[in-house]
Amino acid sequence: MAGEDGAAPEAAQPPADSGPAGGGYDAKCVFCRIGRREEPGTALLPCESEGLVCFRDIRPGAPHHYLVVPIEHMGNCKTLKKEHIPLVEKMMEAGKNILQRNNFTDLNDIRMGFHWPPFCSISHLHLHVLAPASHLGFLSRMIYRTNSYWFITAEQLIERLQTENTAS
Repeated sequence: MAGEDGAAPEAAQPPADSGPAGGGYDAKCVFCRIGRREEPGTALLPCESEGLVCFRDIRPGAPHHYLVVPIEHMGNCKTLKKEHIPLVEKMMEAGKNILQRNNFTDLNDIRMGFHWPPFCSISHLHLHVLAPASHLGFLSRMIYRTNSYWFITAEQLIERLQTENTAS
């Protein structure tokens, strides 16, 4: 619950690092506030990965639609570099774990990925975990479509990070 962890008030928090990958805490960022348990309306789900939080998407696109978010403020997926690949993999693992904890076991029928800027409603890195992918409605199939201008799967992002950094 908000305030029970002894955290200082929002106004006293330092601003987030404005570097390319972000860092720290941003009092204006809803995902930073959720990660610090300052948003009492958002129930956190058990997430066994240190440094990450998991919760249900407020506009679910599938029967299971969760977000996996780093507690530390980070920019969107376009700001990531090769050294962030382990973080993306950790987020994917947390997403699979949260599905299994919620009795969804067909990991071949899931979609995990990120909105590609400028199509991000919140500029704090967050992984969408949707299942079953075969039950996405028409609008959700468009919003979370693979190989589109506005959504990139976690696997595609990792491949892109490996390729971009190898070429430079």
